[in-house]
Amino acid sequence: MIPIRGRTASRALLVAALTLAVGGCGLSEELDRERDPDRAGPSVSASSAGTDAPEGLRASEPPGGAESQPGASPTGGTSTACPASGVRMVPGLVESAMGLRAMGVTLTNCGTKPYTVNGYPSIQVLDESGDPYGDVRVLQGSRHITTGVPDFGAHTVTLKPGESARTDLVWRNTVTEADVPAVNAPQLRIAPLAGRPAEVLTPEGGLDLGNTGRLATTAWAQVADGS
Repeated sequence: MIPIRGRTASRALLVAALTLAVGGCGLSEELDRERDPDRAGPSVSASSAGTDAPEGLRASEPPGGAESQPGASPTGGTSTACPASGVRMVPGLVESAMGLRAMGVTLTNCGTKPYTVNGYPSIQVLDESGDPYGDVRVLQGSRHITTGVPDFGAHTVTLKPGESARTDLVWRNTVTEADVPAVNAPQLRIAPLAGRPAEVLTPEGGLDLGNTGRLATTAWAQVADGS
């Protein structure tokens, strides 16, 4: 397995890893300028890894036919009860700069038995009515959107009770056609793998995909302890 650091450290790693993806300017610099126009942060470089993967599934296709877990929190992080699946998924904050977006989702084994994943989550992007967008594609591999977010590819991750794994979602808020409505999805339905029980998450600020119709994910990677 390929461990990554915990939620705080992995968020910082994600910001640093995206630095080469925004036309030669670091994402951290763009974030600094958005928050404080008089401040310019240093440029940081990071390597990336991608995998050749299929184009993914269309959001109109259910994640493996699995229904959302009964009783699962729609916010993905406020419920203290462990779902029947034995795992809980929580969205992180959306990092943004110059139209590029990235958000981590953490999967935690809250059950009593080991839990194994190998590969990419299964995702549907939902509209205000909770229906999937039929013209949004979910792609396996962050390279479909940017080379600045590392993707270690599908590998076996076995989580003991209390351990976590993480996937990163990346997209662009780009409007290329004035007559095509932009997607601003308030929720997403995510399953750890196709065919497994899914949860509905409500990321803060939603997913502003523009009219590109694409959302890419990285494979699950274990979060290292002690961070």
